[in-house]
Amino acid sequence: MSMSPRERVLTALRRRRPDRIPKELSLTEPKQEEFARRVGEGISVADYFRLDTRGVDIAPTRRQHDFSDYFRDLEPPPDEIDEWGIGYRSARFYHFWRHLHPLRNAASPREIAAYPWPDVLAPYRWERLPEEVEAWHNAGYPVCAGPPCQLYEQAWYLRGQEQLLLDFYDDPDMAVALLDTLNHVLVESARRLAQAGVDVLRLGDDVGWQQGMIMSPACWRQWMKPRIADVISAAKRVKPDLLVFYHTDGNVEPIIHDFIEVGVDILNPVQPECMDPAEIKRAYGDRLAFWGTIGTQTTLPFGTPDEVRRVVRERIETVGPEGLLLAPTHVIEPEVPWENIVAFVEAVEEYGRL
Repeated sequence: MSMSPRERVLTALRRRRPDRIPKELSLTEPKQEEFARRVGEGISVADYFRLDTRGVDIAPTRRQHDFSDYFRDLEPPPDEIDEWGIGYRSARFYHFWRHLHPLRNAASPREIAAYPWPDVLAPYRWERLPEEVEAWHNAGYPVCAGPPCQLYEQAWYLRGQEQLLLDFYDDPDMAVALLDTLNHVLVESARRLAQAGVDVLRLGDDVGWQQGMIMSPACWRQWMKPRIADVISAAKRVKPDLLVFYHTDGNVEPIIHDFIEVGVDILNPVQPECMDPAEIKRAYGDRLAFWGTIGTQTTLPFGTPDEVRRVVRERIETVGPEGLLLAPTHVIEPEVPWENIVAFVEAVEEYGRL
């Protein structure tokens, strides 16, 4: 019996057997431009590739703030500054940017409190979400959405990664002030997304790298775990059947048990260059679903179309069929051949029919 995309995704992510393996992908701007050249303007990637998920987001801010004082000691100034006051300087290489940290010189929790925080919790930015979620549900799609910031990454974008890690040890009051301010936004945002009816709450922070974790597991458990637990519990109190997705690149196997303890249902992206997806499935597949597993550092940019198809089939056999949504492990970079994108989509549809 054929399922709607929503039925398919929710069945798979609840670790039951769908009619076929669901899929997702996203493109960098250069690949978006290539996509438009190849298939025509006005056609969405999701529709063209028959992707199984859809997303919603809050409305843009109506408020403007001048953050230039936070960057007066930097030359050249930022190319862009977002609503959080985070500066960006282009690397002149595709979509890569250097972050410039407005709170890098902050010296006290009072300065954290006085910072001009964005109005991401203003009601006008959230009022359309229930209608948008309902519209996608009526069209048969599951809705995946995340809060307007994350925890660790947003903190280091504001403070600087090295300085934030030093704060954990040398100035914990500063770390508490920053993380608690952000977590207030996360908790309230997660609650509102659950109220709006989203199916999958997308959380995540990159706390891993190729060989291990950016911080020790003990440090993560002290600073991140209880706050993430608060976010998830707030959302699930509103919508108990909400699925929680957590993204982190790298090798994070030391804290997978912790993700499960705080209520994570889906681990993304299970980067195969860092962790063996089949081993992760054997160890945790009775408690977690997996979203991703197709390497954007290896298979997609450097494999042939036949190799892409082989890896897709292998993932279905070793990580699926229950508890698997196949996707590239990151946004598809410019060097990925078009033929490999097509091979990925076609292979999921060919081998993923159950």
